[in-house]
Amino acid sequence: MKIYLSGKLVDKDKAVVSVFDHGLLYGDGVFEGIRSYNCLVFKLKDHIDRLYRSAEAIELKIPMAKADMIKAVVKTLKANGLKDAYIRLVVTRGVGDLGLDPRKCKAPTVFIITDKISLYPKEFYRDGLAIITAKTKRNLTTALDPKIKSLNYLNNILAKIEAIKAGTQEAIMLTYNDYVAECTGDNIFIISGKKLITPPVDVGALEGITRDAVITLAQMLGIGFEEKMLKIEDLYTADEIFLTGTAAEIVPVVMIDKRRINGGKPGDITKRLMEEFKSITKTNGVKYEL
Repeated sequence: MKIYLSGKLVDKDKAVVSVFDHGLLYGDGVFEGIRSYNCLVFKLKDHIDRLYRSAEAIELKIPMAKADMIKAVVKTLKANGLKDAYIRLVVTRGVGDLGLDPRKCKAPTVFIITDKISLYPKEFYRDGLAIITAKTKRNLTTALDPKIKSLNYLNNILAKIEAIKAGTQEAIMLTYNDYVAECTGDNIFIISGKKLITPPVDVGALEGITRDAVITLAQMLGIGFEEKMLKIEDLYTADEIFLTGTAAEIVPVVMIDKRRINGGKPGDITKRLMEEFKSITKTNGVKYEL
């Protein structure tokens, strides 16, 4: 496997960063998870735009133009001969010292990993997920802007540990005042009265690329849509629920906190969106050839 590391393709076992890199010491950096489908990098430009917005928000200057970053992603995919892949693109503040001062970091570190990923087994897409509500609350939006996709995921990890201990795959994270924000690694949608509903991003949810794609897809299909503040009780009484994310794509939820949703089966609108989503991954992105 070849890894792109600050301008060079290197073997996996030689792709190393300094222990003084502030991405490692403090989670000081930004990242994107991206997918390629049959030599098409899905919504690559959207992902790159979000990466640069996140970097700008933390005053991290990425040392290459967006067009060059796109070329680097494609170059790494081709070097590994991958048609279908998960891409992890990371930019850290770079090597500094043991202090917090970002001025000590002279040059950001950029690396790109391209590999296979299967977040959930196939049966979960067929039968649906059982998830829980985490006790760990989502970070305050005034403390950490959810639009920033940073390397500091400890908040999400603590909630993920709760899910693991409960024997489930995911956990819903609530805001400080108990509104639904998102899951540990995915956005969340409900279907209620044939309308698609999801929390607004300013409640503490990442503005997901797949989230936006599903909203656009629903509108194209004539499915009503609304961003709305949701309580956990709204999820318990929903007709259908599903999660979205780059790695997860669209995965149904059939149980929350041991309460069955739609009789414990994926709903028809969810299944329709899952099927239609496959079609847009074939046309919306950057093509490359092996």
